[in-house]
Amino acid sequence: MMTSRPGLSDSSVNVALFGLICPRCLVADMQAAGRPDSVSIHLAGAQSGGYNNSKQRRRRSCWRRWKQLSRLQRSLLLFMLVLLSICGMASYPTVAKHLRSLTEGEQDTERSVRLMPLNSHVLPEPVQQGRQPPPEQLSQRKLSNKRGPPVLQSRLQKKGNISNIISEDKAAELRKEGEKDSVISWRGAVIDADQATEGAKDGKNKEDSPDNQVKHSKELEPSRVEAVQEAFRHAWKGYKDYAWGHDELRPISRSYSEWFGLGLTLIDALDTMWILGLKQEFEEARAWVATELTFNKNVDVNLFESTIRILGGLLSTYHLTGDGLFLDKAKDIGSRLMPAFNTQSKIPYSDVNIGKGTAHPPRWTSDSTVAEVTSIQLEFRELSRLTQEPQYQAAVAEVMNQVHKLDGKLDGLVPMFINTNSGQFTHQGIYTLGARADSYYEYLLKQWIQGGKKEDQFLEDYLQAIEGVKKNLLQKSSPKGLVFVGEVSHGQFSPKMDHLVCFLPGTLALGAHNGLPADHMDLAKELMQTCYQMYVQMETGLSPEIVHFNMHQGSTRDIDVKPADRHNLLRPETVESLFYLYRFTKDRKYQDWGWEILLNFNKYTKVSSGGYTSINNVCDPDYPGPRDKMESFFLGETLKYLYLLFSEDHDFISLDKYVFNTEAHPLPIWPPTE
Repeated sequence: MMTSRPGLSDSSVNVALFGLICPRCLVADMQAAGRPDSVSIHLAGAQSGGYNNSKQRRRRSCWRRWKQLSRLQRSLLLFMLVLLSICGMASYPTVAKHLRSLTEGEQDTERSVRLMPLNSHVLPEPVQQGRQPPPEQLSQRKLSNKRGPPVLQSRLQKKGNISNIISEDKAAELRKEGEKDSVISWRGAVIDADQATEGAKDGKNKEDSPDNQVKHSKELEPSRVEAVQEAFRHAWKGYKDYAWGHDELRPISRSYSEWFGLGLTLIDALDTMWILGLKQEFEEARAWVATELTFNKNVDVNLFESTIRILGGLLSTYHLTGDGLFLDKAKDIGSRLMPAFNTQSKIPYSDVNIGKGTAHPPRWTSDSTVAEVTSIQLEFRELSRLTQEPQYQAAVAEVMNQVHKLDGKLDGLVPMFINTNSGQFTHQGIYTLGARADSYYEYLLKQWIQGGKKEDQFLEDYLQAIEGVKKNLLQKSSPKGLVFVGEVSHGQFSPKMDHLVCFLPGTLALGAHNGLPADHMDLAKELMQTCYQMYVQMETGLSPEIVHFNMHQGSTRDIDVKPADRHNLLRPETVESLFYLYRFTKDRKYQDWGWEILLNFNKYTKVSSGGYTSINNVCDPDYPGPRDKMESFFLGETLKYLYLLFSEDHDFISLDKYVFNTEAHPLPIWPPTE
């Protein structure tokens, strides 16, 4: 309610009312004395203090307005704000993806002048001359390696910021590779531009006629084998520059890691260099073996790994070159590994000190894995044949005899562990063709082939095991119906499949080639398709370490990958089987599949300063996460099998004359007279 002040005229009241309504403009103060009709007008300023535009007053004003609203109005406003927030969060991924796709072209053109995020591609999209790729970054994530050393002792040779280390000298490297206009440079492998896109992911070969296939072979075979040679040279450069004489290269940090301290990568790669025709690199490595390699060291080595990589590599190189140096070294390491067999059960210990001549099981158990004790036979049998010293073959034969007689198998399938004291299977009830059991099945067949197909016990155990696989482990995925090999745990089936299982298509094909049932080849082809899909269905085109297959009707995707299983270790099993399938079928789609895999290795795992790195996440092409490790089997197996896959000289390392050990070292099939 408003009242009039005494002595004010109507005009004065009107002005006063206007001042109350609009305090920013004026304040009316009528002077009663003197001239009653006069009006004194004052601007509302600092002197009057009638208006305060401070933040505090604005907050009070907003709060007053909020309090003036009814409870229903306030509830409606709050509901609308919450609804808008939810809609914004739900639509953000789609909008962000759309915006990223719109700006992708601009980002590509700016990569040479701006910094990339952490964990960018080790090797981005194919670079043209004058474009600088983003630097590689080291991921901090650490995951287990089922076929690697349990502990790695790293010794940095150079210190400094990793980003700066990786990006050095890239401009000069790109200039060298951009000299020819007709090629795309993959920083190591120079590939014809037309061939870089060859090989559709569905595996269909558009050139089906024999004439086209011959033309296809003549055009692609030289460039593809040369691409493998260049990939090897690039990997070897990193090893030579930063890890020479040590076990494994750490390409991101330009350093090395030790496992046994025996130059593991160098020895594992000896026969690969010889097969690829890299004579200069081979001679450098031979000189190191002759002058630097010694096994007289106080060091524990794993019996299985040192047998397949070192003993197998030396024996293979001896057979390929005829150089007695490698046989002498093979005898040395072979004799130093023999203490592992000094157990009550004759099942060998897992670890041997090659300097002291002592052996022991792991610190945490008295068990050995079945795959390890049954996958050293090819090498020790061959050492006995060459040296005419029977103790090597006798020791490994006793292991096979023991396993052959043991109870606890499931239709020929074996558990994963065996006790070195009792000689019995342990942890029974789990059956897999993955880690800790895989190469047992491989060596059953290959011992039979190595010995001239005379040792029927190996063949019988192998055939029984394959029937056990069909009965207990084979299933089909949904929706595409991919045939896969799962696992059985205490009677329950699990749709889990290791990448290691992808050795099986090649082994089945090898058996069929040697007269075993034809349906083995049919199964090999089906499983080969599945292993290829383990690559194709990943965003990087590289397979994870482990996958799980969907079996439920209505599934939209055949393969799932758990976060802990998304790493890729540069493994060889799939390209190994592609090699066997191509050799026996001559179907060029297997070459094309292998070509895709090589391109993706170059794209996501290649390190510009030299070497290739394992990665953490095959599901993220933008941030695959380099692990800073190049396994020795990448040179010893993966690149070797890729070279032989692309080679059209099928008499070179003929599968009728050689059998490959599980580390891809070819050993001769024994002549019929032996």
